[in-house]
Amino acid sequence: MLADNAPAPLRMMAAKGIAPGLKPEAIVTLVCAFAQNSSPELAQTARQTLENFPEAMLQGALATDLQPRVLELLAEAHHAEAGVVSRLLAARQITSFALEFVAQNANEAIGELVAASDSVLLRFPRVIEKLYLNKRVRMSTADRLVDLAVRNNLELNIPAFKQAAAAIQNQLIPEATEEPSFDDELFKQVEQLSEQVPIDVEEEDTHELNDEGEEELKRKYQPLYAQLGSMTISQKIRRATLGTGAERMLLVRDRNRLVATAAATSPLLKENEATLIASSRSVIDDVLRIIAQNKDFTRVHKVKLNLVSNPRTPFTFSSRLIPLLRDSDLKMLVKSKNVSNAVQTCVRQQLDRKKKE
Repeated sequence: MLADNAPAPLRMMAAKGIAPGLKPEAIVTLVCAFAQNSSPELAQTARQTLENFPEAMLQGALATDLQPRVLELLAEAHHAEAGVVSRLLAARQITSFALEFVAQNANEAIGELVAASDSVLLRFPRVIEKLYLNKRVRMSTADRLVDLAVRNNLELNIPAFKQAAAAIQNQLIPEATEEPSFDDELFKQVEQLSEQVPIDVEEEDTHELNDEGEEELKRKYQPLYAQLGSMTISQKIRRATLGTGAERMLLVRDRNRLVATAAATSPLLKENEATLIASSRSVIDDVLRIIAQNKDFTRVHKVKLNLVSNPRTPFTFSSRLIPLLRDSDLKMLVKSKNVSNAVQTCVRQQLDRKKKE
């Protein structure tokens, strides 16, 4: 049936899962083979068949020792079905790729199912990463996953892992329960609220300067700020990592260093957010250091200028950026009363060097 010279009607029947006399595992494997066929028509038919297999057929096949690629295709087609996922977790030849796909696309219930398999997670740490980064996975579950990694000396490749691990080690990890905990509900409430107050970082910050030149929180962000303030440190870290622009701009100013640096290292942090952060005088030095060390952000002229102009930026980083500024920037900075004496001296030296050139 798989041979290119096999009759076309026979191949199409096989792609539809019609193969009299074959056992469920053989039929599923055959359809998976056709799902990767070079013929678009056969491949599409096979994938549709794969997605619509009767449960009895699937369960019969999964009760056997299926090939790794077959398990991967089943994971892609049935990642939202608890019965299939349970079988996949127990499969001897299951791959990290298959489980990562399930974890990345899991709803809350499937996320709980995968997260309960400690032995599988320790075998495939990247699955833990995908679960943590999936916002549909409960906050309490994310905490337990980080705790599992820490207890087993795993170094996860997730943003702010060290911050999350440090926070978890100082917190009591909630026990698994059938009902979502209050922490989980708070996490969801904050997400819902944050979506109601989106921030356009092209136009505004969550803060504004008062008459004394100090940053104040804008009124429309105050409810979100209050909700974030009631979160645990680990919850704040996860929201700083995965949340909205408004949440990042609030949490990057958090008094807790772990939270603030998590926001600054978020993979979702945008160029315009970095520009605003670089100008803020209410963020800690560590945040400015992170922005100054990010090559993608320091390619942006406004980020460089804001960092040098910000008196809170460590001089080590300001001095490295000064030679990259425009002449007009240097002339403005040398007259500014807001920059430190060390920065002004460095700016004068740079201007002198340019004159000699």
